[in-house]
Amino acid sequence: MPPSLQLVRLLQLASPALPVGAYTYSQGLEWAVETGVIRDEASAGSWICDLLAHGVGRFEAPLVAALIAAWRAGDTAELARLNGEFLASRESAELRAETVQMGFSLRRLLADLRDDSLADVAATIVEWPEAAFPSVWAGIAAAWKIDPEPALSAYLWAWAENQVMAALKAVPLGQAAGQRLLAKLGNQIPIAVAAAEALPEGQWSNFTPAFAIACARHETQYSRLFRS
Repeated sequence: MPPSLQLVRLLQLASPALPVGAYTYSQGLEWAVETGVIRDEASAGSWICDLLAHGVGRFEAPLVAALIAAWRAGDTAELARLNGEFLASRESAELRAETVQMGFSLRRLLADLRDDSLADVAATIVEWPEAAFPSVWAGIAAAWKIDPEPALSAYLWAWAENQVMAALKAVPLGQAAGQRLLAKLGNQIPIAVAAAEALPEGQWSNFTPAFAIACARHETQYSRLFRS
């Protein structure tokens, strides 16, 4: 695959237009806004940046890197194990439902794209009771021969962009504030990617108590825009 096509495919995977419903989820951010923990640009930036550094960057990112490696190696047993690990790591009902729903939507997209290069991905996950979103996303990235480092960078960028868009709606913030937040997060993503690629599994950690509490409390929040 030419490098320019790899880039185009990567942009497609990271696009908000990817039909998986990511925009409907805030991952607890809406509850943090409701309680005043997030109230302006600075507090939104602190929340999202801390979650990238201490949660997503230390668990989800290295797991996606491991998934891409397993897809490239054709290690179906490892893929099933990592998929189960991610599902087990979801700390609230909403978080688990989010990744299962997005994984289902992405699995359906495998057929809708009518791309023969994705046939092995579809065949591998067809028997899984539940496919987590990162598992299917990593499979598509590997099938499209996207190099691991840019793939992981794009995965984290898509997550960060979705968090910022949620903050823009829920706080609310202006468009310029959103761009400042994205620029700040963009500076952190290469650091998170390098750390994730080097982090052994024994040191993976998603210990972020405030995030877990926010996600659980959001389930009973009276008025809300988002599904998580």
